[in-house]
Amino acid sequence: MNFLDVKTDYAFKKVFGSETSKNILISFLNALVYDQKKIKIKDLTIVDPYNIPMVKGVKDTFVDVKAVLDDDTKVIIEMQVLNHSGFEKRVLYNAAKNYSVQLNKLEDYHLLNPVIALSIVDFVMFENSGNVVNSFKLLEKEQLLQYSDDIELIFVELPKFQKELSQLQNIKEQWIYFMKNAGSLEYIPKDLDIHIKQALESANEANLTKDELEAQHKRKEFISVQRLAIMKAKNDGIEQGLEEGIEKGIEQGIEKGIEQGIERGIEKGIEQEKINIAKNLLDILDNQTIALKTGLAVSFIESLRK
Repeated sequence: MNFLDVKTDYAFKKVFGSETSKNILISFLNALVYDQKKIKIKDLTIVDPYNIPMVKGVKDTFVDVKAVLDDDTKVIIEMQVLNHSGFEKRVLYNAAKNYSVQLNKLEDYHLLNPVIALSIVDFVMFENSGNVVNSFKLLEKEQLLQYSDDIELIFVELPKFQKELSQLQNIKEQWIYFMKNAGSLEYIPKDLDIHIKQALESANEANLTKDELEAQHKRKEFISVQRLAIMKAKNDGIEQGLEEGIEKGIEQGIEKGIEQGIERGIEKGIEQEKINIAKNLLDILDNQTIALKTGLAVSFIESLRK
């Protein structure tokens, strides 16, 4: 069997955003968002369900799936494969925007429903955290009092997840394993949860149309080109930095060498002048007095007399 890499655009939305994805998405969100909560999601509505995509105009490296839960909480699930400047701000902006647009003019604020932004990323965002999943809310800085539960940002960093299939301990780890490794699997593991097996069936290339496979291929090619462009930019930056560093080092070395040469030349000239003065005083003064006048050592004055 061949499975689509669900970290890429259309496979992600097909698995989690199709008309038939409701139970899969409920299981996914209960595992990653509601795993520590007593009340689980029982139902949801998928907003803007997946359709066979148009390849023309492809320009983004992320895709999102939106759902409204049975308690009216809005969830934005996003798959991001490439890191870019301002990504964290965009996630916050999208969450705040989806929160604010709920109200029409003159409507009361109590009608606002919570918004959860769940971002699965294929890169490391938080270097100082060893957690695969990090969740953020509004808290008081000193006492960590919770201000509101209405906006929550959750990030799943796939590169940090290193467990193999035999090491998975719960459905949360199974879902993260699926997200990271679906594209490299050759069969459906028998020990996975039923909903994850259904997700793999949705990602099975044998179940996709020709148009869907073509769209997936184009998307994967686009993302690969973007990654290579980023890598080249980094390498060019490193190479340029090395060249500039070497040039600067040479310039500083020459300047320092000239400066040290001048200093040594002056010191040597002063020293020679002292010796000349000492020689002229040999017939006039004793060794101790000459040493005192010139700053030269008595032993050196003695050597001059010899």
